[in-house]
Amino acid sequence: MSTKRDYYEVLGVQKNASQDEIKSQYRKLALKFHPDRNKSSEAPEHFKEISEAYAVLSDPEKRKIYDTHGHAGVDGRYSAEDIFRGSRVNFEDIFGSGFESIFESIFGGGGFKFGGFDFGGFGRERGADMVYDTTITLEDVLKGKREEIDLPREIDCENCKGSGCAPGTSMRTCSTCNGHGQIRTSRSSGFSTFVTVQPCNTCRGQGRIIERPCSKCKGTGKQRAAGKFSFEIPPGVESGEYRIKGEGETIPNGISGDLIVRINVKPHDKFKRDGADIFYDANISMMDAALGRTLVVPTLEGTEKINVESGSQPNTIIRLKGKGLPRQGGRGRGDEHIRLVVNIPVKLDKHQRKLLEELRDSFDR
Repeated sequence: MSTKRDYYEVLGVQKNASQDEIKSQYRKLALKFHPDRNKSSEAPEHFKEISEAYAVLSDPEKRKIYDTHGHAGVDGRYSAEDIFRGSRVNFEDIFGSGFESIFESIFGGGGFKFGGFDFGGFGRERGADMVYDTTITLEDVLKGKREEIDLPREIDCENCKGSGCAPGTSMRTCSTCNGHGQIRTSRSSGFSTFVTVQPCNTCRGQGRIIERPCSKCKGTGKQRAAGKFSFEIPPGVESGEYRIKGEGETIPNGISGDLIVRINVKPHDKFKRDGADIFYDANISMMDAALGRTLVVPTLEGTEKINVESGSQPNTIIRLKGKGLPRQGGRGRGDEHIRLVVNIPVKLDKHQRKLLEELRDSFDR
């Protein structure tokens, strides 16, 4: 289970707080813990924590996912860059300057770690994301599943040992950025100085330049190779996209892309799903509904006996507690709900009709 604190608790707001309330509270806390104002050794960590909470709760889509699935839902669907850069407008609205400028001034030019996420190497190129589609059953959702796939990978070029340079040669330091990979510009506004950082166009953010590229890999330093990759699909998962960070395409001296796993939960032939709860229709005769009986119904783990009470009406719901699916985040299991579907006979023979008429007449007396 996640050791992160609840985002609402971090910001000190209620779960039904409006966007304006969340924004106002974050503004107060950000000014209180901003390292430029607060010189306490604990201030940077507090600032990171509240900013991570605000990045999620200020985005309606991410907030909805967090409210439903907790930290596991957000971390499973979004990379660190998705979480923060997707909310950059909200941060800029508060701070009044560029997203990169704010965090550059706090975390330094070599990138930063924010709320436990690594943003090291801002300005470096990023590899492409890879996508894998898989279909799983409701039984897989119950127990979880380990999936092993063939995933084309990039490995170090055998000819240049991953350097990208022709054998016997090496890279030279970029003279434009002096090896930093970034170009900084500063501007002053009142009592504040804002620093803007952009990737160096000469070396494309690498800091070094290959003068004689390797003939085999064309300077990439990589070659394609097939390999096996396995990952866990956790219990309670729902259909959607989930990210495995750093398992996508790689590029020399860059940041690896992510593996995006698209999970489709196959419809079940007996059960319908609603979150962690499952639903089953049990067909019974009108005699069983009237007289009551013991009924054996299926579950995801076998069968269970239930008691149909005498006088049960159509669409009566009987609940089997804890027989549903695991809730994401390890918060127990949902329930199985059995709906009684009372079957009324369409065709009756003479004897059956006579018996029912006698039964009806007995109620009319």
